[in-house]
Amino acid sequence: MGERFDLVVKGGTVVTPNGIAEADIGVVGGKVTAIGAFSDSAAAEVFDAGGLHVLPGVIDTQVHFREPGAPQKEDLAHGTRAAVLGGVTAIFEMPNTNPLTLSAIELNDKLARAAEVAWCDHAFFMGGAAENADQLGELELLAGCSGVKIFMGSSTGSLLAKDDAVIARILAHGRRRVAIHAEDEDRLNERKQIAVDAGHPRAHPDWRDVTTAVRATERILRLAREARRPVHVLHITTGEEMEILAANKDVATVECTLNHLTMAAPDCYDRLGSLAQMNPPVRDAAQRAALWRAIDQGVVDVIGSDHAPHTLEEKSATYPDSPSGMPGVQTLLPLLLNHMAEGRLSLERLVDLTSAGAQRIYNIAGKGRIARGYDADFSIVDLKAERVITNDWIASKCGWTPFDGMAVKGWPKATIIRGKTVMREDEVLGTPSGEKVRFVGM
Repeated sequence: MGERFDLVVKGGTVVTPNGIAEADIGVVGGKVTAIGAFSDSAAAEVFDAGGLHVLPGVIDTQVHFREPGAPQKEDLAHGTRAAVLGGVTAIFEMPNTNPLTLSAIELNDKLARAAEVAWCDHAFFMGGAAENADQLGELELLAGCSGVKIFMGSSTGSLLAKDDAVIARILAHGRRRVAIHAEDEDRLNERKQIAVDAGHPRAHPDWRDVTTAVRATERILRLAREARRPVHVLHITTGEEMEILAANKDVATVECTLNHLTMAAPDCYDRLGSLAQMNPPVRDAAQRAALWRAIDQGVVDVIGSDHAPHTLEEKSATYPDSPSGMPGVQTLLPLLLNHMAEGRLSLERLVDLTSAGAQRIYNIAGKGRIARGYDADFSIVDLKAERVITNDWIASKCGWTPFDGMAVKGWPKATIIRGKTVMREDEVLGTPSGEKVRFVGM
């Protein structure tokens, strides 16, 4: 008798490093142990994936979840529930949540809470700041740490490292790739009156203009080269930055978000007001087209959601006092599938941007592809399904999405994490069982 499996995902069109083809996937102990053709009798459990595509589990490497002590705010339980409903199998959370993640104690507190409530696998960034710069070489090696994040420009939250001297100290301590929010704080302060005078979010891309982004990106590339430290520049919004980054791929990897790839100014601000407000801002259609060109030409390495939910009450504050950020972890995969259906990218490129790219950038162990020995993480999708994204579907505490009412083609039908089906047909199953993401050499 042949090998006995805990689970067989049967009859799906599977995306592997060897290509796209119909196959069964055998799983034992939460890992892929065989890809081929197996009988139903070879498995304790069979997942019928006929007519569906089985993708490597989507990894969202930029979310902002946790703000304990405020019942209306997002938390790990709701954020990770939203993730698995959207087909996401692992998330990396940013350090500017409450409390900030600047020490081993704060990281371990988050990991302990996640062990109780997280629906998907997870890791947490360590914030890079003047107060912990000299310890970051040790802190970045803690289990469950996805690396170091630097905020060069102020965003939602108080974490900021704006001066070259502080950034150089952070880069000098450690070896892992550092994630960067690249906006120039001095220029933001110089130009804030533009936002105050306007009193409407349509001024957001004028206040936080192209030069604000380009100046910071040029600075971090110079500092990274001086420190001989690789960086990952987040949520790029301009064609000017893409040109610069394309010439510096030996030191920098690049992220885009679905918000910047899907919306465009001024329409989004006229329709949604502060609901479309985020940092860096959504820019005009010409800049959006430049981002898609960068995806087509291979400059972009990964897609993140930059999930940063705020309540509708918070968002109703007068601009610029309204907070920046939108929910996005649950809509990342449906939006990207729809862009694929509309011809903007191939299925192979979609997989590269949502799983394989994340694995390469952060040296993730056992995730990012469907292959023997890897975690049995699968985002199972129906490429033909036509759905409408609605606020009612959103699991985040905020209860809204800027894409409410948008019709899409392509939908996550199931989320399997380490061989356990945690979502099927828009229903979350079982109990939270997320684990720490592992990294090579740690």
